[in-house]
Amino acid sequence: METVTEKTNQIMTSKPKSASPWAIARRKFMKNKLAMISLIFLLIVMVISIIAPFITTQDITKVNISQMSLSPSSDHFLGTDKSGRDVFTRLLYGGRVSLLVGLSCTFLVILFGTLVGSIAGYFGGIVDSLLMRFVDFVLNFPFLVFVIVLNTILFGKVSGLWVLIIVISFLSWGGVARIVRSKILAEKENEYVLSSVSIGCSSSKIIIKHLLPNVLSTIIVQASITFASMIVAEAGLSYLGFGVPQEVPSWGNMLSSSKEPDVLQYKTWIWAPPAIIITLTILSINFIGEGLKDALNPKS
Repeated sequence: METVTEKTNQIMTSKPKSASPWAIARRKFMKNKLAMISLIFLLIVMVISIIAPFITTQDITKVNISQMSLSPSSDHFLGTDKSGRDVFTRLLYGGRVSLLVGLSCTFLVILFGTLVGSIAGYFGGIVDSLLMRFVDFVLNFPFLVFVIVLNTILFGKVSGLWVLIIVISFLSWGGVARIVRSKILAEKENEYVLSSVSIGCSSSKIIIKHLLPNVLSTIIVQASITFASMIVAEAGLSYLGFGVPQEVPSWGNMLSSSKEPDVLQYKTWIWAPPAIIITLTILSINFIGEGLKDALNPKS
């Protein structure tokens, strides 16, 4: 006959292990059909943009006067633009540039914003005051004016694409820094941080190994929101003529041709494809962000 101790051990060993918060969040995200469809669409767009040279052999820069503004046909799936260039080819290559700008800006914004926000939130005092005043200065700086001035100063000295990435990133990290700072301020009052301080852990170790992992969910959600914002910023600036250089295909540059009335009214195949793909990409990123927000929210 089994003793009480043996029965207790059997119950304890048969009890299923509780899933980690990340495993729970992953399952919750995968159950979100809209977020999963958006993720699949975004991955398809990225993969197609990366393998664009293997999909089409059309020259993206060659001007062909005899094929200007041709409507969609079997030879040109989405027609040609005012310079006789294949719209479908430029759409694929434009995705590479627009997504590169979005991802690069997102990486720099999250990196710098997290660094400044974590330092300000952890140390507080005069360090916090100085960093937050700098953040206020960056957030209040006129975005468009700064882009125009830097493009003028650095034109011909640095690649225009990287100038755009650096400028957009420099003017966009302030919001992330504020959010990370507020989360660090709340987390640093917990007992595990006080225990780390009492045993002599360095400030950098406490921030990297203890604080940042506990605010990582917030950073991930902010990264998805920032990614969408950066693509919109590139498209808007390129449309106005202050973004990606005109010789470089991007979705924003393709939209710039719609400023002409005849193109906007009678040649929709020139501007509609980039407009549609930008809209769908932004929507998919936003749906992914909402899915991550719900999945990583401990209260849901």
